[in-house]
Amino acid sequence: MNTIIEPFRIKSVEPIYFSSRKERSGILKQAHYNPFLIKARDVIIDLLTDSGTSAMSSEQWAGMMRGDESYAGSDSFFRFEKIVNEVTGMPFIIPTHQGRASERILFSIMGGKGKYVLSNTLFDTTRANVEFSGAEGVDLRCAEGNDAETVAPFKGNMDAAALQAFIAEQGAEHISLVVLTVTNNSGGGQPVSMANIKAVHAICQAHGIPLFIDACRFAENAYFIKLREPGYESKSILQISREMFSHADGCTMSAKKDAFANIGGFLAMRDAQLAEKCRNLLVITEGFPTYGGLAGRDLEAIAIGLREVMDEDYLRYRIRSIQYIGEKLDAFGIPYVKPTGGHAVYLDAGRFMDHIPVHQYPGQALCNALYLEGGIRGVEIGSVMFGKYAADGSLLSPPMELVRLAIPRRVYTQSHIDYVAEVILAVYQKRQGFRGYKLTYEPPMLRHFTARFELVP
Repeated sequence: MNTIIEPFRIKSVEPIYFSSRKERSGILKQAHYNPFLIKARDVIIDLLTDSGTSAMSSEQWAGMMRGDESYAGSDSFFRFEKIVNEVTGMPFIIPTHQGRASERILFSIMGGKGKYVLSNTLFDTTRANVEFSGAEGVDLRCAEGNDAETVAPFKGNMDAAALQAFIAEQGAEHISLVVLTVTNNSGGGQPVSMANIKAVHAICQAHGIPLFIDACRFAENAYFIKLREPGYESKSILQISREMFSHADGCTMSAKKDAFANIGGFLAMRDAQLAEKCRNLLVITEGFPTYGGLAGRDLEAIAIGLREVMDEDYLRYRIRSIQYIGEKLDAFGIPYVKPTGGHAVYLDAGRFMDHIPVHQYPGQALCNALYLEGGIRGVEIGSVMFGKYAADGSLLSPPMELVRLAIPRRVYTQSHIDYVAEVILAVYQKRQGFRGYKLTYEPPMLRHFTARFELVP
């Protein structure tokens, strides 16, 4: 069967406002050509992020009504704690209001000037929290992960040899921790293999360096392992997830991704002393250890969502629906990161808009073209998000110029996705008519959120 059937029924809907191209042209200009500054009402298909934008299930909504809002010792916390422990196997579990709060707590304690945090690829808020602590984030993604065209099963892997070499060169005492992001968001949503997790863990263990997993999309990564890695075909998603986490000393998670929740996250770890330090910081910034900046109803939604996300019917639909977009793009030779990942399609903006030089931000140009043409909001993952400046002021670009179209979970149907593919094709066919951009304002950190642009003449 070619038709992708959603493994759920739609019980509640919200209207979409259909703007005209002329309206969108004015909206873009008013937003200083930054999709983050566009009002959600003015977006037809919103693929800016899959974080906190999922549709919750009837069970999650029912769970929210059962939320225990006690300040301390809430029943909702203990239900939340039980499932996080079941998935991760980690004894110390600290709720936070979202993933970046977990990162801020962790790196405030583990980071610091003169330290390095190594990763397969740090995403934007992770890198910002590392750098805010005074530490330096270093990406050691495998070679095939830096080539959009290469088709490989686990392009999100860390380069284990590069990790070993970096430790030898800088000294283990200068490396505060290693972070494996699963799936690798900045690298095209590509999965990390169990073999790579084991290899990285062995290196870290040999040098006494803690290994943490950024677990935002752990279930999607586990499903890719089940599909692509020999020996895991018959294992459940829970079994694979438990094995993944068994090779880590801790994890951070934004529950706004693979737990279907609109808000929430957590830190989990094995070290009691580190957990105590994290809880102390939690109390003065987030809240009491049994709510951590969350309402009891949110803890309930996360607990239920963590169970639901491991359902293989859902994961099969999720991965297949992303693959479906790639097949549509393949039919017209439109460049994107291959193979498709777990939560998004990443258009190769550098090749898509090859007439626009890197310093004029081809990814930003493609983002704005998609909005102008069809009201689709995506996000640039390239020189705007991750670009740095050399001493002479020139732009230092990341390996790839991408546009991520992140698909919210259980929100859009196959007809919505067909529309997205049609808009991408329309932009591709008239791509030579779009111009690049220059920055007119940028904040010191996470500039892509609030930066302003103007069209290059």
